[in-house]
Amino acid sequence: MPDLLLELFSEEIPARMQAKAAEDLRRIVTDRLVAEGLVYEGAKAFATPRRLTLTVHGIPARQSDLKQERKGPRVGGAEAAIQGFLKATGLASLDEAKIQRDPKGDFYIALTEKPGKPTVDVLAEILPIIIRTFPWPKQMRWGAASAKSSALTWVRPLHSIVATFGIETEEPEVVQFDLSGVSVGQTTYGHRFLAPDAIQVRRFDDYVAKLQAAKVVLDPERRKEIILADARQLTFAQGFELVEDPALLDEVSGLVEWPVVLMGSFDKDFLSIPDEVIRATIRANQKCFVVRDPKTQKLTNKFVITANIEASDGGTAIIAGNERVIRARLSDAKFFYETDLKTKLEDRLPKFEQIVFHEKLGTQAARIARIEKLAGEIAPLVGADATKTKRAAQLAKTDLLTEVVGEFPELQGLMGKYYALAQGEDAAVAAASEDHYKPQGPADRVPTAPISIAVALADKLDTLVGFWVIKEKPTGSKDPFALRRAALGVIRILLDNGARFPLSEFLQRLVYRGLVFTSGATLVGDEFVLTLEVANNHGIIDTYSRKQKTPISSEEITSEGQAYQKRFIEGMAADLLAFFADRLKGQLRDQGARHDLVDAVFALGGQDDLLMVVRRVEALGKFLDSDDGKNLLAGTKRANNILAIEEKKDKRKFDGAPDAALFKLDEEKALARAIAEVGPEASAAVAKEDFAGAMTAMAKLRPAVDAFFDKVKVNDDDAAVRENRLKLLNEIRAATRAVADFSKIQD
Repeated sequence: MPDLLLELFSEEIPARMQAKAAEDLRRIVTDRLVAEGLVYEGAKAFATPRRLTLTVHGIPARQSDLKQERKGPRVGGAEAAIQGFLKATGLASLDEAKIQRDPKGDFYIALTEKPGKPTVDVLAEILPIIIRTFPWPKQMRWGAASAKSSALTWVRPLHSIVATFGIETEEPEVVQFDLSGVSVGQTTYGHRFLAPDAIQVRRFDDYVAKLQAAKVVLDPERRKEIILADARQLTFAQGFELVEDPALLDEVSGLVEWPVVLMGSFDKDFLSIPDEVIRATIRANQKCFVVRDPKTQKLTNKFVITANIEASDGGTAIIAGNERVIRARLSDAKFFYETDLKTKLEDRLPKFEQIVFHEKLGTQAARIARIEKLAGEIAPLVGADATKTKRAAQLAKTDLLTEVVGEFPELQGLMGKYYALAQGEDAAVAAASEDHYKPQGPADRVPTAPISIAVALADKLDTLVGFWVIKEKPTGSKDPFALRRAALGVIRILLDNGARFPLSEFLQRLVYRGLVFTSGATLVGDEFVLTLEVANNHGIIDTYSRKQKTPISSEEITSEGQAYQKRFIEGMAADLLAFFADRLKGQLRDQGARHDLVDAVFALGGQDDLLMVVRRVEALGKFLDSDDGKNLLAGTKRANNILAIEEKKDKRKFDGAPDAALFKLDEEKALARAIAEVGPEASAAVAKEDFAGAMTAMAKLRPAVDAFFDKVKVNDDDAAVRENRLKLLNEIRAATRAVADFSKIQD
């Protein structure tokens, strides 16, 4: 079957856009082919700095003929309707129509056949539309408008298009179309400097081979392999080791069509700068890789360049030019670093008074003060020294005002650590400057030092609660303040470190402080009693007044109003805790756990220790994988279903202990004894945080529950016996709630 070769040859396409553009080209063209009834066998797209290329193989030579059946007016219908039917279907007369018999009456039917178009004609129609509407993130308009077409909008000026279609054994046909004067045919061009002459191509294999001969490596993955292999070999030959950088490799492979790897050097004096600053400088300014000594794992004064040309002088001029630029950039970086060292971190704190963190959450100075106070409160819970923790929290953000971080924002935190160590701070205090931002993603490491844990938790909790209080919650896919990431960070820190943390208690405390702070009031203690001004600012008084149907105008808030305030605070904290629960479910689901088990544990209420929640979920999951667990779940759900039906019917709950005197059957008595034994045993195990023991205790219920449902009729004719048995079912539900709410668990 025929193949399509499409190349869009232009000026240099930005490296960051190439991969997505190639995938977009493949997707859009193949989707249009399928929409036109042309099902293909395979497609692959490529990108270089100067071209987007697509090959689609196994396309039919033409569309299939399309047969259509169209129902017309009733036989003997109005003349106008008949004439309209004939015109719409292209029939000359009713003699060409068929009559369809129908109980409601006979109708005319037109059977028409629309011949399929040759695929090359279809391509000539769809390709110019695709090119004109291509979804570049940024475009430029160029070229002159003509009578036939408007000026073309493209990422960079488009010079020529290769568009051929045909089978391997024959000369391919050029897909002819007009696109603002851009030539369309079989002509492409090689490397801009090494082989700039025109090349005539026929189909994809021929195209790839001729480009290779013209010093163009079409496949970006192949260019990456060449760069990486040559760079490794070059550094190894000199006794060094390449510092690999996948993101930089992606970018560099999009800057060259014929990669040539070279090595340069810089003055050893610059090695006094932290390695990360050297790497950031060389990476950002010259797109070069840095090199380290494998013995010391420290950077050397070498760097690796990826050129786009085989220079006649062996690359001497290219190396010299890069060395000259890198020398200047490293001189700047060294000046920034040494200037920063002249000012102590704490001396930068007053400047934060002039920097607004958020218009409703105050300045960065206020935020640092909140984090410092909270970190000091968290410190004892994670085994950290409170004084050192407060010091770490105070200094953690100060490097944001340094010259190096201003130049390379990605080094925030890390530079804070270096500056803190340079001014003699405790190593654990310094490390918190870097670690308190972590983890910033699923692949990022989690802080493990107690001081870093305390500061990281304080930073993330302050962010979460602050934006929650001002009603800036994530909605749908929108999360401008990265609150989901912050919540996941808290979860990972607690779980990976096995840290016990009363999350609900802290959330309530922070919500209260947030309400006070965002009202501009002064915090006095943590008694959850808001002034009238604060309550009014957050609409709490209005809400309370509406509920009580009486206005509140006095300066004093009644005790009932204060209780309502506390419920308001608890409700906001509970909402945020539910947000954590959702993130925890996602985390466990990614690890292969069942999210419904998290719901079952959280449904019990009071489950704010995330570490214990996870351990309970793990124990519950193992129990439900066993036969005892599966059968007990089935029996408990059956009990819940019966109770739900009967409670709805009787419009009441079947609470209270069953009356042993009304037990008629041995199975009732056995179940009552099992519940009486298992309930306290499971509760005691849970109290000792022995969740596996609690599940073992629950397993003892299974035989009694199975026997009860096999032998006992719940809805007995005797109303008293029926009620007693329903109370017994409620006892099953109550007993299992010692470990989880089984009604939340999916079958």
